[in-house]
Amino acid sequence: MATILGSGMVFVDGSVVNIALPVVQRELQATLSQAQWVVEAYVLFLASLLLVGGALSDRLGRRPSFAAGIGVFTLASLGCGLAPDIQTLIAARVGQGVGGALLVPNSLALLRAAFSDRQRGRAVGTWSSGIAISSALGLVVGGWIVDHGSWRWVFFLNAPLALVVLSVVYWRIPDSPVGAPVGKLDWPGALLVTLGLGSLVYGLLEAPQLGFRHPFVFGALTLSAGVLAGFLLVERSSPAPMLPLGLFRSRTFRGVNLLTLLLYAALGGSLFFLPFCLIQVHGYSATQAGAAFLPMSAIMFTGSRWAGGLVARYGARRPLLIGPCVAAGGYAVLALLGHESRYWSGFFPGIVVVATGMMITVAPLTSTVLGAVDQRYAGLASGLNSAVSRTASLLAIAVLGIVAVSVFNAQLDRRLDALQVPAHIRHQLDVERAKLAAAQAPAGSDEQLRSALEGAIDDSFVTSFQWLMAIASGLALLSAGSVWWLIEDTGPDHTDVSLT
Repeated sequence: MATILGSGMVFVDGSVVNIALPVVQRELQATLSQAQWVVEAYVLFLASLLLVGGALSDRLGRRPSFAAGIGVFTLASLGCGLAPDIQTLIAARVGQGVGGALLVPNSLALLRAAFSDRQRGRAVGTWSSGIAISSALGLVVGGWIVDHGSWRWVFFLNAPLALVVLSVVYWRIPDSPVGAPVGKLDWPGALLVTLGLGSLVYGLLEAPQLGFRHPFVFGALTLSAGVLAGFLLVERSSPAPMLPLGLFRSRTFRGVNLLTLLLYAALGGSLFFLPFCLIQVHGYSATQAGAAFLPMSAIMFTGSRWAGGLVARYGARRPLLIGPCVAAGGYAVLALLGHESRYWSGFFPGIVVVATGMMITVAPLTSTVLGAVDQRYAGLASGLNSAVSRTASLLAIAVLGIVAVSVFNAQLDRRLDALQVPAHIRHQLDVERAKLAAAQAPAGSDEQLRSALEGAIDDSFVTSFQWLMAIASGLALLSAGSVWWLIEDTGPDHTDVSLT
Protein backbone atom coordinates (compact mmCIF):
# COMPACT_ATOMS: atom_id res chain seq x y z
CA MET A 1 0.00 0.00 0.00
CA ALA A 2 2.83 2.40 0.86
CA THR A 3 4.48 2.08 -2.54
CA ILE A 4 1.12 2.46 -4.32
CA LEU A 5 0.29 5.61 -2.36
CA GLY A 6 3.81 7.00 -2.73
CA SER A 7 4.05 6.42 -6.46
CA GLY A 8 0.42 7.40 -6.84
CA MET A 9 1.20 10.82 -5.36
CA VAL A 10 3.67 11.42 -8.18
CA PHE A 11 1.57 10.03 -11.04
CA VAL A 12 -1.71 11.56 -9.86
CA ASP A 13 -0.08 14.92 -9.21
CA GLY A 14 1.24 14.97 -12.76
CA SER A 15 -2.20 14.36 -14.26
CA VAL A 16 -4.41 16.32 -11.83
CA VAL A 17 -2.34 19.47 -12.30
CA ASN A 18 -3.29 19.42 -15.99
CA ILE A 19 -6.96 19.50 -14.96
CA ALA A 20 -6.40 22.27 -12.41
CA LEU A 21 -4.12 24.33 -14.65
CA PRO A 22 -6.84 26.29 -16.52
CA VAL A 23 -8.22 27.40 -13.14
CA VAL A 24 -4.72 28.17 -11.81
CA GLN A 25 -4.00 30.22 -14.92
CA ARG A 26 -7.15 32.29 -14.45
CA GLU A 27 -6.70 32.82 -10.70
CA LEU A 28 -3.00 33.72 -10.83
CA GLN A 29 -3.34 35.68 -14.10
CA ALA A 30 -0.68 33.56 -15.79
CA THR A 31 0.32 33.61 -19.43
CA LEU A 32 0.43 30.40 -21.46
CA SER A 33 4.22 30.31 -21.05
CA GLN A 34 3.91 30.52 -17.26
CA ALA A 35 1.21 27.84 -17.23
CA GLN A 36 3.51 25.63 -19.28
CA TRP A 37 6.30 26.15 -16.76
CA VAL A 38 4.06 24.79 -13.98
CA VAL A 39 4.18 21.44 -15.78
CA GLU A 40 7.61 21.74 -17.38
CA ALA A 41 9.50 22.58 -14.16
CA TYR A 42 8.18 19.39 -12.57
CA VAL A 43 8.83 17.11 -15.53
CA LEU A 44 12.27 18.63 -16.20
CA PHE A 45 13.71 17.75 -12.79
CA LEU A 46 11.85 14.43 -12.56
CA ALA A 47 13.20 13.27 -15.94
CA SER A 48 16.72 14.65 -15.44
CA LEU A 49 17.26 13.18 -11.96
CA LEU A 50 15.32 9.91 -12.28
CA LEU A 51 18.36 7.73 -13.01
CA VAL A 52 20.50 9.51 -10.42
CA GLY A 53 17.74 8.94 -7.87
CA GLY A 54 17.87 5.21 -8.52
CA ALA A 55 21.66 5.11 -8.24
CA LEU A 56 21.59 7.17 -5.04
CA SER A 57 19.27 4.66 -3.39
CA ASP A 58 21.80 1.90 -4.08
CA ARG A 59 24.18 3.74 -1.77
CA LEU A 60 21.84 5.09 0.92
CA GLY A 61 19.31 2.27 1.01
CA ARG A 62 15.88 1.94 -0.58
CA ARG A 63 13.80 2.85 2.45
CA PRO A 64 15.71 6.03 3.46
CA SER A 65 15.75 7.22 -0.16
CA PHE A 66 12.04 6.52 -0.58
CA ALA A 67 11.28 8.33 2.68
CA ALA A 68 13.46 11.28 1.66
CA GLY A 69 11.61 11.46 -1.65
CA ILE A 70 8.26 11.48 0.18
CA GLY A 71 9.51 14.23 2.50
CA VAL A 72 10.84 16.49 -0.26
CA PHE A 73 7.76 15.91 -2.42
CA THR A 74 5.41 16.73 0.47
CA LEU A 75 7.21 19.91 1.54
CA ALA A 76 7.22 21.07 -2.07
CA SER A 77 3.49 20.23 -2.32
CA LEU A 78 2.81 22.48 0.67
CA GLY A 79 4.83 25.19 -1.08
CA CYS A 80 2.63 24.76 -4.17
CA GLY A 81 -0.54 25.06 -2.14
CA LEU A 82 0.67 28.20 -0.37
CA ALA A 83 2.07 29.86 -3.52
CA PRO A 84 0.93 33.50 -3.67
CA ASP A 85 1.90 33.88 -7.33
CA ILE A 86 2.76 31.85 -10.40
CA GLN A 87 6.53 32.25 -9.92
CA THR A 88 6.43 30.69 -6.44
CA LEU A 89 4.26 27.86 -7.73
CA ILE A 90 6.79 27.10 -10.48
CA ALA A 91 9.66 27.07 -7.95
CA ALA A 92 7.76 24.67 -5.68
CA ARG A 93 7.07 22.39 -8.64
CA VAL A 94 10.84 22.07 -9.07
CA GLY A 95 10.96 20.65 -5.55
CA GLN A 96 8.21 18.17 -6.40
CA GLY A 97 10.24 16.97 -9.38
CA VAL A 98 13.31 16.41 -7.20
CA GLY A 99 11.25 14.49 -4.64
CA GLY A 100 9.62 12.41 -7.35
CA ALA A 101 13.02 11.46 -8.77
CA LEU A 102 13.94 9.96 -5.39
CA LEU A 103 10.54 8.36 -4.84
CA VAL A 104 9.67 6.67 -8.13
CA PRO A 105 12.77 4.45 -8.68
CA ASN A 106 12.47 2.99 -5.17
CA SER A 107 8.83 1.89 -5.30
CA LEU A 108 9.42 -1.38 -7.13
CA ALA A 109 12.74 -1.88 -5.32
CA LEU A 110 10.91 -1.82 -1.98
CA LEU A 111 8.43 -4.38 -3.31
CA ARG A 112 11.36 -6.60 -4.22
CA ALA A 113 12.66 -6.37 -0.65
CA ALA A 114 9.25 -6.92 0.97
CA PHE A 115 8.05 -9.99 -0.98
CA SER A 116 9.47 -13.38 -1.82
CA ASP A 117 10.13 -14.45 -5.39
CA ARG A 118 6.89 -16.41 -5.36
CA GLN A 119 4.81 -13.45 -4.16
CA ARG A 120 6.57 -10.74 -6.12
CA GLY A 121 4.70 -11.12 -9.41
CA ARG A 122 1.32 -10.66 -7.74
CA ALA A 123 2.68 -7.73 -5.71
CA VAL A 124 3.91 -5.96 -8.85
CA GLY A 125 0.56 -6.59 -10.53
CA THR A 126 -1.25 -5.11 -7.53
CA TRP A 127 1.09 -2.11 -7.63
CA SER A 128 0.39 -1.52 -11.34
CA SER A 129 -3.37 -1.84 -10.85
CA GLY A 130 -3.27 0.45 -7.84
CA ILE A 131 -1.43 3.14 -9.79
CA ALA A 132 -3.96 2.91 -12.63
CA ILE A 133 -6.94 3.12 -10.26
CA SER A 134 -5.46 5.96 -8.21
CA SER A 135 -4.67 7.92 -11.38
CA ALA A 136 -8.23 7.49 -12.66
CA LEU A 137 -9.87 8.41 -9.36
CA GLY A 138 -7.40 11.23 -8.86
CA LEU A 139 -8.57 12.99 -12.02
CA VAL A 140 -12.20 13.06 -10.89
CA VAL A 141 -11.54 13.70 -7.20
CA GLY A 142 -8.98 16.36 -8.06
CA GLY A 143 -11.43 18.03 -10.42
CA TRP A 144 -14.13 17.94 -7.73
CA ILE A 145 -11.75 19.57 -5.24
CA VAL A 146 -10.95 22.32 -7.74
CA ASP A 147 -14.66 22.96 -8.36
CA HIS A 148 -15.89 22.82 -4.77
CA GLY A 149 -12.84 23.98 -2.85
CA SER A 150 -9.63 25.31 -4.30
CA TRP A 151 -6.91 24.09 -6.61
CA ARG A 152 -4.56 24.55 -3.64
CA TRP A 153 -6.07 21.53 -1.89
CA VAL A 154 -4.91 19.33 -4.75
CA PHE A 155 -1.43 19.91 -3.34
CA PHE A 156 -2.31 20.10 0.38
CA LEU A 157 -3.85 16.60 0.34
CA ASN A 158 -0.40 15.13 -0.30
CA ALA A 159 0.55 15.88 3.34
CA PRO A 160 -1.80 13.41 5.10
CA LEU A 161 -1.09 10.82 2.42
CA ALA A 162 2.63 11.23 3.10
CA LEU A 163 2.15 10.57 6.83
CA VAL A 164 0.33 7.32 6.06
CA VAL A 165 3.01 6.25 3.57
CA LEU A 166 5.91 6.99 5.92
CA SER A 167 4.21 5.14 8.79
CA VAL A 168 3.69 2.00 6.71
CA VAL A 169 7.19 2.15 5.22
CA TYR A 170 8.95 2.23 8.59
CA TRP A 171 6.64 -0.17 10.41
CA ARG A 172 5.99 -2.82 7.78
CA ILE A 173 8.62 -2.73 5.03
CA PRO A 174 12.18 -3.94 5.68
CA ASP A 175 15.02 -2.00 4.11
CA SER A 176 17.23 -3.76 1.59
CA PRO A 177 20.91 -3.90 2.47
CA VAL A 178 23.15 -1.26 0.97
CA GLY A 179 25.62 -2.79 -1.45
CA ALA A 180 29.10 -1.63 -2.21
CA PRO A 181 28.98 1.49 -4.41
CA VAL A 182 29.77 0.79 -8.05
CA GLY A 183 31.65 3.81 -9.39
CA LYS A 184 30.74 7.39 -8.62
CA LEU A 185 27.38 9.04 -8.98
CA ASP A 186 27.20 10.87 -12.27
CA TRP A 187 26.54 14.32 -10.82
CA PRO A 188 28.26 16.11 -13.74
CA GLY A 189 25.95 14.31 -16.18
CA ALA A 190 22.86 15.10 -14.09
CA LEU A 191 23.84 18.78 -13.84
CA LEU A 192 24.56 19.09 -17.56
CA VAL A 193 21.38 17.36 -18.76
CA THR A 194 19.23 19.44 -16.39
CA LEU A 195 20.89 22.69 -17.49
CA GLY A 196 20.78 21.69 -21.16
CA LEU A 197 17.13 20.65 -21.19
CA GLY A 198 16.17 23.58 -18.97
CA SER A 199 17.83 26.07 -21.35
CA LEU A 200 16.16 24.41 -24.32
CA VAL A 201 12.72 24.53 -22.71
CA TYR A 202 13.21 28.16 -21.63
CA GLY A 203 14.13 29.18 -25.16
CA LEU A 204 11.18 27.34 -26.67
CA LEU A 205 8.65 28.66 -24.14
CA GLU A 206 9.75 32.28 -24.43
CA ALA A 207 10.17 32.29 -28.23
CA PRO A 208 6.46 32.92 -29.03
CA GLN A 209 6.47 36.16 -27.01
CA LEU A 210 10.04 37.41 -27.49
CA GLY A 211 10.97 35.93 -30.87
CA PHE A 212 13.83 33.59 -31.72
CA ARG A 213 16.19 36.53 -32.35
CA HIS A 214 15.79 37.93 -28.86
CA PRO A 215 19.12 37.69 -26.95
CA PHE A 216 17.57 35.69 -24.10
CA VAL A 217 15.95 33.16 -26.44
CA PHE A 218 18.88 32.86 -28.84
CA GLY A 219 21.31 32.67 -25.92
CA ALA A 220 19.29 29.97 -24.16
CA LEU A 221 19.03 27.80 -27.29
CA THR A 222 22.75 28.25 -28.04
CA LEU A 223 23.65 27.39 -24.44
CA SER A 224 21.42 24.32 -24.64
CA ALA A 225 23.16 23.03 -27.76
CA GLY A 226 26.60 23.46 -26.19
CA VAL A 227 25.67 21.99 -22.83
CA LEU A 228 23.89 18.94 -24.28
CA ALA A 229 26.90 18.29 -26.54
CA GLY A 230 29.08 18.49 -23.43
CA PHE A 231 26.72 16.07 -21.68
CA LEU A 232 27.25 13.46 -24.41
CA LEU A 233 31.03 13.89 -24.13
CA VAL A 234 30.89 13.47 -20.35
CA GLU A 235 28.71 10.36 -20.65
CA ARG A 236 31.09 8.90 -23.21
CA SER A 237 34.07 9.18 -20.84
CA SER A 238 32.34 8.59 -17.49
CA PRO A 239 33.08 5.27 -15.72
CA ALA A 240 29.50 5.19 -14.40
CA PRO A 241 27.35 7.25 -16.81
CA MET A 242 23.67 7.96 -16.18
CA LEU A 243 23.19 7.55 -19.95
CA PRO A 244 25.29 4.57 -21.09
CA LEU A 245 25.75 5.30 -24.78
CA GLY A 246 26.73 1.67 -25.38
CA LEU A 247 23.08 0.69 -25.06
CA PHE A 248 22.37 2.55 -28.28
CA ARG A 249 24.56 0.16 -30.26
CA SER A 250 21.40 -1.94 -30.33
CA ARG A 251 19.31 -1.08 -33.39
CA THR A 252 16.21 -2.29 -31.57
CA PHE A 253 16.98 -0.19 -28.50
CA ARG A 254 17.41 2.89 -30.68
CA GLY A 255 14.14 2.13 -32.41
CA VAL A 256 12.07 1.56 -29.29
CA ASN A 257 13.35 4.76 -27.67
CA LEU A 258 12.65 6.75 -30.84
CA LEU A 259 9.16 5.23 -30.78
CA THR A 260 8.82 6.28 -27.13
CA LEU A 261 10.04 9.82 -27.84
CA LEU A 262 7.60 10.41 -30.70
CA LEU A 263 4.54 8.62 -29.31
CA TYR A 264 4.81 10.08 -25.81
CA ALA A 265 5.42 13.53 -27.29
CA ALA A 266 2.03 13.18 -29.00
CA LEU A 267 0.41 11.95 -25.78
CA GLY A 268 2.02 14.49 -23.44
CA GLY A 269 1.31 17.44 -25.71
CA SER A 270 -2.31 16.47 -26.30
CA LEU A 271 -3.03 15.80 -22.62
CA PHE A 272 -1.63 19.23 -21.72
CA PHE A 273 -3.84 21.21 -24.13
CA LEU A 274 -7.02 19.09 -24.02
CA PRO A 275 -8.16 20.32 -20.56
CA PHE A 276 -7.80 23.94 -21.73
CA CYS A 277 -10.13 23.17 -24.63
CA LEU A 278 -12.65 21.37 -22.42
CA ILE A 279 -12.71 23.95 -19.61
CA GLN A 280 -12.00 27.30 -21.23
CA VAL A 281 -13.77 26.83 -24.58
CA HIS A 282 -16.47 24.21 -24.01
CA GLY A 283 -17.32 25.29 -20.47
CA TYR A 284 -16.63 22.01 -18.65
CA SER A 285 -16.11 22.11 -14.91
CA ALA A 286 -12.85 20.67 -13.59
CA THR A 287 -14.76 17.59 -12.38
CA GLN A 288 -16.28 17.04 -15.82
CA ALA A 289 -12.89 17.53 -17.48
CA GLY A 290 -11.34 14.94 -15.16
CA ALA A 291 -14.19 12.51 -15.82
CA ALA A 292 -13.70 13.00 -19.57
CA PHE A 293 -10.42 11.07 -19.28
CA LEU A 294 -11.89 8.10 -17.39
CA PRO A 295 -12.37 6.04 -20.60
CA MET A 296 -8.63 6.31 -21.21
CA SER A 297 -7.80 5.06 -17.72
CA ALA A 298 -10.39 2.27 -17.97
CA ILE A 299 -9.07 1.02 -21.31
CA MET A 300 -5.45 1.10 -20.16
CA PHE A 301 -6.35 -0.75 -16.95
CA THR A 302 -8.60 -3.44 -18.41
CA GLY A 303 -6.70 -4.05 -21.64
CA SER A 304 -3.07 -4.09 -20.50
CA ARG A 305 -3.06 -7.79 -19.62
CA TRP A 306 -4.57 -8.68 -23.01
CA ALA A 307 -2.06 -6.47 -24.80
CA GLY A 308 0.79 -8.19 -22.98
CA GLY A 309 -0.39 -11.49 -24.45
CA LEU A 310 -0.04 -10.09 -27.97
CA VAL A 311 3.75 -10.24 -27.64
CA ALA A 312 3.75 -13.97 -26.94
CA ARG A 313 1.30 -14.58 -29.76
CA TYR A 314 2.57 -12.28 -32.52
CA GLY A 315 5.90 -10.88 -31.34
CA ALA A 316 6.41 -7.24 -30.41
CA ARG A 317 6.80 -5.67 -33.86
CA ARG A 318 3.23 -6.12 -35.08
CA PRO A 319 1.47 -4.48 -32.08
CA LEU A 320 4.15 -1.77 -32.04
CA LEU A 321 3.19 -0.96 -35.63
CA ILE A 322 -0.57 -1.17 -35.14
CA GLY A 323 -0.85 0.63 -31.78
CA PRO A 324 0.64 4.00 -32.85
CA CYS A 325 -1.40 3.94 -36.07
CA VAL A 326 -4.59 3.45 -34.05
CA ALA A 327 -3.56 6.30 -31.72
CA ALA A 328 -2.91 8.49 -34.77
CA GLY A 329 -6.50 7.86 -35.84
CA GLY A 330 -7.73 9.02 -32.44
CA TYR A 331 -5.76 12.25 -32.66
CA ALA A 332 -7.18 12.77 -36.16
CA VAL A 333 -10.70 12.50 -34.71
CA LEU A 334 -9.83 15.13 -32.09
CA ALA A 335 -8.39 17.35 -34.84
CA LEU A 336 -11.84 17.47 -36.47
CA LEU A 337 -13.60 18.85 -33.40
CA GLY A 338 -15.14 22.29 -33.60
CA HIS A 339 -16.52 24.89 -31.24
CA GLU A 340 -19.91 23.14 -31.06
CA SER A 341 -18.63 19.56 -30.73
CA ARG A 342 -20.22 17.44 -28.02
CA TYR A 343 -18.45 15.00 -25.73
CA TRP A 344 -20.12 11.72 -26.72
CA SER A 345 -19.97 12.36 -30.47
CA GLY A 346 -16.57 14.06 -30.55
CA PHE A 347 -14.23 13.95 -27.58
CA PHE A 348 -15.25 10.48 -26.36
CA PRO A 349 -14.52 8.61 -29.64
CA GLY A 350 -11.18 10.38 -30.03
CA ILE A 351 -10.09 9.65 -26.46
CA VAL A 352 -11.19 6.00 -26.73
CA VAL A 353 -9.27 5.44 -29.97
CA VAL A 354 -6.12 7.12 -28.60
CA ALA A 355 -6.36 5.02 -25.43
CA THR A 356 -6.81 1.83 -27.46
CA GLY A 357 -3.70 2.61 -29.48
CA MET A 358 -1.67 3.30 -26.35
CA MET A 359 -2.98 0.14 -24.67
CA ILE A 360 -1.88 -1.97 -27.64
CA THR A 361 1.57 -0.34 -27.58
CA VAL A 362 2.68 -0.05 -23.94
CA ALA A 363 3.18 -3.70 -22.93
CA PRO A 364 5.01 -4.69 -26.16
CA LEU A 365 7.11 -1.54 -25.83
CA THR A 366 8.21 -2.55 -22.32
CA SER A 367 9.00 -6.09 -23.46
CA THR A 368 11.05 -4.77 -26.37
CA VAL A 369 13.04 -2.42 -24.13
CA LEU A 370 13.90 -5.25 -21.74
CA GLY A 371 14.66 -7.70 -24.55
CA ALA A 372 16.94 -5.34 -26.47
CA VAL A 373 19.79 -5.47 -23.93
CA ASP A 374 21.60 -7.99 -21.80
CA GLN A 375 19.51 -9.00 -18.77
CA ARG A 376 22.08 -7.41 -16.43
CA TYR A 377 21.13 -3.99 -17.80
CA ALA A 378 17.36 -4.48 -17.92
CA GLY A 379 16.75 -2.12 -14.99
CA LEU A 380 19.00 0.53 -16.50
CA ALA A 381 17.33 0.22 -19.90
CA SER A 382 13.86 0.45 -18.35
CA GLY A 383 14.82 3.52 -16.32
CA LEU A 384 16.32 5.18 -19.38
CA ASN A 385 13.18 4.51 -21.42
CA SER A 386 11.06 6.01 -18.64
CA ALA A 387 13.26 9.13 -18.69
CA VAL A 388 12.83 9.33 -22.48
CA SER A 389 9.03 9.24 -22.15
CA ARG A 390 9.07 12.09 -19.65
CA THR A 391 11.53 14.09 -21.74
CA ALA A 392 9.21 13.62 -24.72
CA SER A 393 6.36 15.30 -22.83
CA LEU A 394 8.73 18.04 -21.68
CA LEU A 395 9.76 18.91 -25.23
CA ALA A 396 6.31 18.42 -26.76
CA ILE A 397 4.62 20.90 -24.43
CA ALA A 398 7.27 23.50 -25.27
CA VAL A 399 7.28 22.95 -29.05
CA LEU A 400 3.51 22.61 -29.40
CA GLY A 401 3.17 25.78 -27.35
CA ILE A 402 4.98 27.65 -30.13
CA VAL A 403 2.51 26.24 -32.67
CA ALA A 404 -0.46 27.02 -30.42
CA VAL A 405 0.54 30.66 -29.94
CA SER A 406 1.41 31.19 -33.62
CA VAL A 407 -1.85 29.75 -34.95
CA PHE A 408 -3.93 31.45 -32.24
CA ASN A 409 -2.41 34.87 -32.94
CA ALA A 410 -2.82 34.53 -36.71
CA GLN A 411 -6.45 33.42 -36.40
CA LEU A 412 -7.28 36.09 -33.82
CA ASP A 413 -5.76 38.85 -35.96
CA ARG A 414 -7.82 37.70 -38.94
CA ARG A 415 -11.03 37.69 -36.89
CA LEU A 416 -10.30 41.07 -35.29
CA ASP A 417 -9.72 42.57 -38.74
CA ALA A 418 -13.08 41.22 -39.87
CA LEU A 419 -14.79 42.72 -36.80
CA GLN A 420 -13.09 46.09 -37.37
CA VAL A 421 -12.23 46.35 -33.67
CA PRO A 422 -11.34 49.88 -32.48
CA ALA A 423 -7.61 50.47 -31.97
CA HIS A 424 -7.79 51.06 -28.20
CA ILE A 425 -9.82 47.86 -27.65
CA ARG A 426 -7.43 45.90 -29.83
CA HIS A 427 -4.45 47.24 -27.88
CA GLN A 428 -5.99 46.04 -24.61
CA LEU A 429 -6.70 42.65 -26.16
CA ASP A 430 -3.08 42.36 -27.33
CA VAL A 431 -2.04 42.36 -23.67
CA GLU A 432 -4.46 39.49 -22.96
CA ARG A 433 -3.69 37.30 -25.97
CA ALA A 434 -0.68 35.67 -24.27
CA LYS A 435 -3.23 33.77 -22.14
CA LEU A 436 -4.79 32.17 -25.26
CA ALA A 437 -8.27 30.82 -24.45
CA ALA A 438 -8.12 32.45 -21.00
CA ALA A 439 -7.89 35.91 -22.58
CA GLN A 440 -10.65 38.27 -21.48
CA ALA A 441 -12.47 40.77 -23.67
CA PRO A 442 -11.65 44.34 -22.51
CA ALA A 443 -14.07 45.67 -19.91
CA GLY A 444 -14.68 48.87 -21.88
CA SER A 445 -16.29 47.12 -24.85
CA ASP A 446 -20.08 47.08 -25.24
CA GLU A 447 -22.04 43.86 -24.79
CA GLN A 448 -22.35 43.07 -28.51
CA LEU A 449 -18.65 43.65 -29.18
CA ARG A 450 -17.68 41.76 -26.04
CA SER A 451 -19.66 38.72 -27.19
CA ALA A 452 -18.05 38.91 -30.63
CA LEU A 453 -14.57 39.16 -29.10
CA GLU A 454 -15.16 36.19 -26.81
CA GLY A 455 -16.32 34.18 -29.82
CA ALA A 456 -13.23 35.22 -31.76
CA ILE A 457 -10.97 34.13 -28.89
CA ASP A 458 -12.69 30.74 -28.57
CA ASP A 459 -12.71 30.10 -32.32
CA SER A 460 -9.03 31.03 -32.58
CA PHE A 461 -8.12 28.60 -29.82
CA VAL A 462 -10.20 25.82 -31.39
CA THR A 463 -8.31 26.27 -34.67
CA SER A 464 -5.04 26.17 -32.75
CA PHE A 465 -6.17 23.00 -30.95
CA GLN A 466 -7.03 21.36 -34.27
CA TRP A 467 -3.49 22.04 -35.51
CA LEU A 468 -2.02 20.54 -32.34
CA MET A 469 -4.06 17.35 -32.65
CA ALA A 470 -3.08 17.03 -36.32
CA ILE A 471 0.58 17.31 -35.31
CA ALA A 472 0.04 14.70 -32.58
CA SER A 473 -1.43 12.38 -35.21
CA GLY A 474 1.63 12.91 -37.38
CA LEU A 475 3.98 12.19 -34.47
CA ALA A 476 2.15 8.92 -33.76
CA LEU A 477 2.49 7.87 -37.40
CA LEU A 478 6.20 8.75 -37.34
CA SER A 479 6.61 6.57 -34.26
CA ALA A 480 5.13 3.66 -36.23
CA GLY A 481 7.63 4.47 -38.97
CA SER A 482 10.49 4.13 -36.49
CA VAL A 483 9.25 0.61 -35.71
CA TRP A 484 9.09 -0.29 -39.40
CA TRP A 485 12.59 1.03 -39.96
CA LEU A 486 14.50 -0.04 -36.85
CA ILE A 487 12.76 -2.84 -34.93
CA GLU A 488 12.99 -6.40 -36.15
CA ASP A 489 10.33 -9.01 -35.48
CA THR A 490 11.94 -10.66 -32.45
CA GLY A 491 10.46 -12.31 -29.40
CA PRO A 492 10.35 -10.61 -26.02
CA ASP A 493 13.28 -12.58 -24.66
CA HIS A 494 15.63 -11.65 -27.47
CA THR A 495 18.88 -10.13 -26.22
CA ASP A 496 20.37 -7.62 -28.61
CA VAL A 497 23.35 -5.99 -26.99
CA SER A 498 25.61 -5.90 -23.95
CA LEU A 499 27.58 -2.96 -22.67
CA THR A 500 30.74 -5.02 -22.53
